[in-house]
Amino acid sequence: IAMAVAAQARRPLQPWLWVALGVAALYLPSYWNAAHGLWQTDEFGHAPLILAIVVWLFWQSRHAVDQSPDAPRSGSGWLLLALGLALYALGRTAGVSSVEFASQVFIAGAVLLLLKGSQGLRAAWFPVFYLIFMVPLPGTVVDALTEPLKHWISIIVVDLLHAVGYPIGRSGVMLTVGRYELLVADACSGLNSMFSLAALGALFIHIMGRQSRLHTALLVLAIVPIAFAANIVRVVSLVLITYHFGDAAGQGFLHGAAGIVLMLVALLAFFALDWCLARALPAASQTP
Repeated sequence: IAMAVAAQARRPLQPWLWVALGVAALYLPSYWNAAHGLWQTDEFGHAPLILAIVVWLFWQSRHAVDQSPDAPRSGSGWLLLALGLALYALGRTAGVSSVEFASQVFIAGAVLLLLKGSQGLRAAWFPVFYLIFMVPLPGTVVDALTEPLKHWISIIVVDLLHAVGYPIGRSGVMLTVGRYELLVADACSGLNSMFSLAALGALFIHIMGRQSRLHTALLVLAIVPIAFAANIVRVVSLVLITYHFGDAAGQGFLHGAAGIVLMLVALLAFFALDWCLARALPAASQTP
């Protein structure tokens, strides 16, 4: 009897074990390659943290998925799985990381549909959605967004520092302050911080679970302007450090520390906005 009970208890886990093995076979080589290349860059260095958060989110939703009724959606599930595998094969063979990692979203959704059905997918929709933040932006998109962002930041930084009396000028995205010249590089465009803050902001919104749709919408809309403003603070800080302490200080340890300051400023502004909205919309902003 004990053996029968144990076998019955193990049976529901067997499909998930096969899923885990299949996912590992597909994506461990992708993660290994990314860990020795893509994830070591400034643009996508946040990806391992996103992966850890995704694993935690799936683990947190396991009971909700398990309690959902078994109502597999074979048609849509197999179709979504075929699409995900096709994207994986295309991205893997062609070396297109954005397509390769985007396939995770489709495969995760397909697995939930095939094993549990629509309610299972709804129970774990957020970790499936959060996989999007592991997808590197295509180079064409990065190039199209980076140039105008650098241009706007250069103009704003020059105007701000000129207004308080600093001898600063601009030629395109090249800033001249005193006897120093600084290039507003791609990393200073704020695109990376916008993507990272979007990931952290989405996680924060999900965890807080505000009941007000207006509260949630305002937080989502604030992500881009907050990241942009925080990046202006970063560039202004680097310009002032270079002007007062020299080029070596601006390009040394303090240059990396400015990136940490950027994220802290952005997160504090995001939390402050949430606090203000919770008090402006007290009845609708309660958390469950």
